[in-house]
Amino acid sequence: MTEQQTDWRKHGVRVVHKNQLDSNTAQTPGMQRLAAITNASANAQKIWAGTVAIQPNAKTGAHHHGALESIIYVVKGQARMRWGESLEYTATAGPGDFIFVPPYVPHQEINASGDEPLECVLVRNDQQPIVVNLDIEAVEQPEEVYWIDPHHPEPE
Repeated sequence: MTEQQTDWRKHGVRVVHKNQLDSNTAQTPGMQRLAAITNASANAQKIWAGTVAIQPNAKTGAHHHGALESIIYVVKGQARMRWGESLEYTATAGPGDFIFVPPYVPHQEINASGDEPLECVLVRNDQQPIVVNLDIEAVEQPEEVYWIDPHHPEPE
C-alpha cells in the first residue's frame, strides 16, 4: 500500500450497536446519558452523539454545556424544555421534533408524560463532556415560547 492510499477498513464507517453504548459520560441528576459516537468508540474528532432517557414525570437538574451546541431529537415521549436564568421560558417537543440548545444556556429537560419514558438522541459539536450542573430556583409559571415567523404561525 502506498502513502496516498487510505486503509478504509481501519479508517472507514463505524457502527456502535445499542448494547455498546457507554454510561461513562458526564451526567445530570434526573436523566441517563449514554455515549455512542465518541473518539474512543468511533475515532470521532469534532462530534459527539449519544442517547438520553428520562423517566415518566421526571425532570433533570438545571445545567448547561459550556461553549457546546447541542441538538436533541425526540424519539419517544413528550419533552418539555425550560431555559433561562430562572428557567422562565418553556417549549414542548414530541417524537420527530428537534431541539437546539445554544452554548451556555441554562436549561432543564422534563418528561411531560406521566406514563412513558422520554427517549432522545443527543448530538454535540465537540468531544468535550461538558456538563455544568447549576443550582437554580425555577419560577413556577414559565412563559411558553413558540417559533413564530411567516412559515410558523402562532398556535391557536
